[in-house]
Amino acid sequence: MHIVLILDHAHINGGQAKVAIESALALRERGHAVTLFAAVGPVDPRLPEAGIEVVCLGQDDVHSTRNKLAFATQVVWNIAAARALRALLAEANPAETVVHVHGWAKALSPSIGPVLAASGLPLVYTMHEFFLVCPNGGFYDYPTEKICRRRPMSLPCLTRNCDSKSYPRKLLRLARHGALDHLSGMKESIRHVILISRLQEEVAGGYFPASTVFHRVDNPIAVPDLGRKADGPEGEFLFVGRLSPEKGAAIFAQAARIAGVRPVFVGDGPSAEELRAAYPEALFLGWKSPREVLGLMRNARALVFPSVWYEGQPLTVYEALALGTPVIVSDACAGREAVVDGDNGFWFRSGDPASLAVRLGQLSDDAAARRMSKSAYARYWAAPLTMERHLGGLLEVYAAAERDATARATLAQPLPAARPAAAPVA
Repeated sequence: MHIVLILDHAHINGGQAKVAIESALALRERGHAVTLFAAVGPVDPRLPEAGIEVVCLGQDDVHSTRNKLAFATQVVWNIAAARALRALLAEANPAETVVHVHGWAKALSPSIGPVLAASGLPLVYTMHEFFLVCPNGGFYDYPTEKICRRRPMSLPCLTRNCDSKSYPRKLLRLARHGALDHLSGMKESIRHVILISRLQEEVAGGYFPASTVFHRVDNPIAVPDLGRKADGPEGEFLFVGRLSPEKGAAIFAQAARIAGVRPVFVGDGPSAEELRAAYPEALFLGWKSPREVLGLMRNARALVFPSVWYEGQPLTVYEALALGTPVIVSDACAGREAVVDGDNGFWFRSGDPASLAVRLGQLSDDAAARRMSKSAYARYWAAPLTMERHLGGLLEVYAAAERDATARATLAQPLPAARPAAAPVA
């Protein structure tokens, strides 16, 4: 099989690119031909070393651009990306090629939609976020720091400044989404959509065409099996991630003060300076290497995941459970799907420091922490989210998309012309 993976960045800059690139390497290792098409470099050196063809356009994203006007045009309708993708797909053998879109909103733009539709190839999309249905990609109102329940592109949506930066940037996102809805045809042509949580279908499923087929394929979690934790000191309560309002870092700090425990933060972000000033009792470690993060999670009493927006499938939640560390998670985000409340962790009421403080108090008991640690480890490793499991799910979806594309191509073929009636015999 030849798999063409489409995403904004050709290197790992977040969870979306990490899943796409790691799966590309795994697919290639198993003998499949893989091409990665991206807008923004640099290229992860492991890709060409593994024999993966990389088409990287060397374009900018919002963080690297020096010409904001040119980038605004690019992110609404990237003509160069459409042209390059058309040339790439024109060379693909339709009998063996599947196109899998991981991301387009940060640089590639909706311009790839008509190219995908015209290719006639089997198409698959992974919904790492909500950009295919929500202009700001998260169903989140940044100024109010609350989940947004407005219908995308309705008048209340159009007139509400929900952007994390400014209303002019919201207008740019609206222009991009208008191009997505009315020019790209992407939602109509990509019939097979991979979800990474049940919550995604609950939130966004109603905004897709009725012909859409949803599939569940969990992201792979690369965590070694270290066995159960030994009995001993249970460690501290740990937060891992971006220090920003939507991640709920301040809620954790408030709850920890109420509960009388010290919060430990791994990460950085726009809220860091304010949090350090307001909570001098907290420990701020900054960003750490992946190996160091796993060590900190392994030694923690519990991972606290207080995100106040939906999330997709937060990897740190699953990593902590795999390491035998219980998780206290907001009941509004998809991370709750990995936690059995009261067994391998706790849910708490989203956005409520007092509710979280109660859970911190309950897990301050060493016996409860040890019991939940054992359950966290056992539950995760009973059905681990391995790369093998991830690839098995992908290949099943690819096969379904191939069958669908073949059937549609057959239906689209014109009927053979009727033969002229034979002349009567005299």
